[in-house]
Amino acid sequence: MKVNFKLFILLLLLIAPLGMFAQSDTTNSMEGIEFTDGSISPDSLSFEESPDTASVKADVNKPTTVAAAAATKPAAEGKKSLWSIFIAGLVGGFAALLMPCIFPMLPLTVSYFTKQSGSRANGISKALLYGLFIIVIYVALGMLITISFGSDALNALSTDGIFNFIFFLLLVGFAASFFGAFEITLPSSFVNKMDAKSDKGGLVGLFFMAFSLSLVSFSCTGPIIGTLLVEAASKGERLGPAIGMLGFSIALAIPFGLFAMFPSMLKSLPKSGGWLNSVKVVLGFLELALALKFLSNVDLAYHWNWLDREVFLSLWIAIFALMGLYLIGKIKFSHDSDLKFLSVPRTILAIVVFSFVVYMVPGLWGAPLKSISAFLPPSATQDFDLSSGVSTGTAHSDGKIKKYAEIFHERGTPKGFDPYYDYEQALATAKELNKPVLIDFTGWNCVNCRKMEANVWTDKAVAKLLKEEFVMAELFVDDKTALAANEQFVSKYSGKKINTIGKKNSDFQAATFDSNSQPLYVIVDPMGKKLVPQSGANYNVAEYKAFLQSGLDAFKQKN
Repeated sequence: MKVNFKLFILLLLLIAPLGMFAQSDTTNSMEGIEFTDGSISPDSLSFEESPDTASVKADVNKPTTVAAAAATKPAAEGKKSLWSIFIAGLVGGFAALLMPCIFPMLPLTVSYFTKQSGSRANGISKALLYGLFIIVIYVALGMLITISFGSDALNALSTDGIFNFIFFLLLVGFAASFFGAFEITLPSSFVNKMDAKSDKGGLVGLFFMAFSLSLVSFSCTGPIIGTLLVEAASKGERLGPAIGMLGFSIALAIPFGLFAMFPSMLKSLPKSGGWLNSVKVVLGFLELALALKFLSNVDLAYHWNWLDREVFLSLWIAIFALMGLYLIGKIKFSHDSDLKFLSVPRTILAIVVFSFVVYMVPGLWGAPLKSISAFLPPSATQDFDLSSGVSTGTAHSDGKIKKYAEIFHERGTPKGFDPYYDYEQALATAKELNKPVLIDFTGWNCVNCRKMEANVWTDKAVAKLLKEEFVMAELFVDDKTALAANEQFVSKYSGKKINTIGKKNSDFQAATFDSNSQPLYVIVDPMGKKLVPQSGANYNVAEYKAFLQSGLDAFKQKN
């Protein structure tokens, strides 16, 4: 029973952060759509990743407005994002339970309730109230973050280079804390004062008992909470921090009520020991891996060119290889106990980690690594690629000097494709070739964009259509490159000054196609008129191919 319990928890700890990764990046811009008094104010445009289905189903023959687009955009998108934050919080809470600061306190606290309450019913009620107060405390923390920053600021944080770099440093600091370099603690005088108030009876005493647990365990839970709040902030959702803390606190509170109702279950818990510190160290490695993703966001948007795909992969391979060596006892940190033998859960987890390392190695030579492609820098940043059967251009490549190609082609465009990066230039070419234009609204930090390119565009039938039947226009909405002085303007749509390539493309997307999500695929004729309903991320190859074919058929019928 103990072995199964620990096996489940350790596997959960490895898999859970990967789930957080899958949603860790959005392509948001500081301009957002605001609704006031029933009217629409384009004061700022907010850009985020598209849902995994077509984003707009409106009649293409009718003019649309921002309000119509907002109405047709699936409501499930926001709910999906909040659910992902809640689940990440839930997993983080279960991980926190295994921290050395909390796990040993679980049987002690439950025993206190069952022995001091006089009756089993009274003990259960106190344990449930104790758990409820834990939820209240952590949700209040999430609400405080929401009120302090607001949704607009959270949107801005997700793509701001300075804050992404701060997030990177924070997560590196959290990793160092888990490795034992230092402890993140609160002032002892404050902790002691709150602990003294827990001696009071009644609801006040229970509340301060829960508050004391939160404070005393902060050295262990602080990095997890911090990572969760960073993850929620990167989503740009107004309620993200509060929802994340709700999931975290529920996971933390459930055991206290559960074990109070069924005290005999305490016997099935594994004993405290060195394995608790091992959980912290494993989480430290995962914090480092996550930190690199935030650094990659900054690197891509500002063209630092530090973390090419193979460099990023090399760092991940090193991190997870060290994790595997740690699990089998080949390396040890300052607070670790001697590992006399490998337990079954530890062995299985080591096998999983080393298998993941082996899986990543071919990526150094260009293997697509489709299962993690969304987390990696674009394949175009790969300097050394042995991939075979990939064309270096498109059928309609005519030797023209493509505007902005020096910025995007070598690092942003999937290998084998040769799009235009300026919409007007793409339209001019489409008129010459009498072909429709596929507009790809994308972003350096767009996870779903990378996933589409690695899992859908690589299909031979899809690639053939894209290369031979369309003029492609790849428009990055989060690029920070400044426009030439004579190209800068004040948007008629938002009223804001457009001074970067990203702002120009994002303003064009919202003003023309009433959408604020990436990826967004729009098929237009050489005059710029939309031929079929636009599509968001759709990982079903057959459906995406059908979308392309429908646009091509509509173009041929029109001609």
